[in-house]
Amino acid sequence: MTKIPRNKQDDYTAGVIKDRQDFIREQTGAELEHTARFSFAPDAVRGNIENFTGVVQMPLGLAGPMQLNGEHAGGDVYVPMATTEGTLVASYNRGMRLTREAGGITVSVVDDAMQRAPVFIFENARQARDFGLWVTENFEAIKAQAETTTSVGKLRDIEQYSAARMLWLRFNFTTGDAAGQNMVTKAARAACMWILDSYPEKIADFRLAANMDTDKKHSHLNTLRTRGKRVIAECVIPDQLLRKHMKAGADQFVRYRYLSSVGALLSASINNGSHSANGIASVFIATGQDEANVAESSAAIVYTDLTPDGDLYYSITIPSLIVATYGGGTGLPTQRECLEIMDCYGAGKAKKLAEIIGGVALCGELSLASAILADDWVHSHETYGRNRP
Repeated sequence: MTKIPRNKQDDYTAGVIKDRQDFIREQTGAELEHTARFSFAPDAVRGNIENFTGVVQMPLGLAGPMQLNGEHAGGDVYVPMATTEGTLVASYNRGMRLTREAGGITVSVVDDAMQRAPVFIFENARQARDFGLWVTENFEAIKAQAETTTSVGKLRDIEQYSAARMLWLRFNFTTGDAAGQNMVTKAARAACMWILDSYPEKIADFRLAANMDTDKKHSHLNTLRTRGKRVIAECVIPDQLLRKHMKAGADQFVRYRYLSSVGALLSASINNGSHSANGIASVFIATGQDEANVAESSAAIVYTDLTPDGDLYYSITIPSLIVATYGGGTGLPTQRECLEIMDCYGAGKAKKLAEIIGGVALCGELSLASAILADDWVHSHETYGRNRP
């Protein structure tokens, strides 16, 4: 077996990168005309990827302006969206135009928590129950131990879930402008090591994670209890404006939401909207977010209603939006530029980015629902999605 070339002293030099490019050409016959060329120093990806060989370039489109009335994001915002799906940027742009003419989107971050959920195993359920009482009594000491590992993360509370002779402790942290999964894993481990040393009774077994935090997969628990940022975007759109731009009235949007909600219920979907993953994923890729977090972040609850004047109230709740403006992939050269387009790079900007993405998701839902109601859906893809083999 031929191994991929590596350099244990420094695996991000031009020489070892070229060795890997030559290696893949020799092994597969594939030419690397585009993937081998990149515009930044290789050292920039240290800590973000292993066996660095080149880049994959994604088309980048710009949507907007989107008008937001947020607590952290206000005024007009232009949104970079990385995608290979024709019609996507055009669709979101259409929703942004509609909501801008309606006076903008109000966005609120109503909760913020990142979890790690270790499990403790005992000889019987009664011992597990008594352990839970001890954890509650000793919360301040547990919190102090967890926070020794981070200057940013703060332990907010610990939820408890029992089954048989096991007790899961779901640690809820705030993590500043980082997404925080690694931060809370380290902090929770420090707390658990102290618990194992300090608890006066026998603990049969322990694991630092056992699926209660549902990392990088959605769960109903996250819909109810929040993971990352819980974001609600909402707007009121005059019926006349809907009929002018979207060829459908407010009453039609409300009736369509009834149908979509029943369809989501029958299919046991985590989302009664149309396609929030589209906009969220495209902004995630452009801005260096952990793309696997789309699995949690795309869950959504769309709600519509008629105002007393017959206009459309439209909202989307995203219960598990995991975003960062610092750390991870956000500092990579092109991703940082995309964040800077929205003034969302660095400290103090995570909630602003969350509000922007909430607005983006709402615009996409409005636009696709409009296309379905007006029977423009197929026509739009035929017009804009023309790049076929």
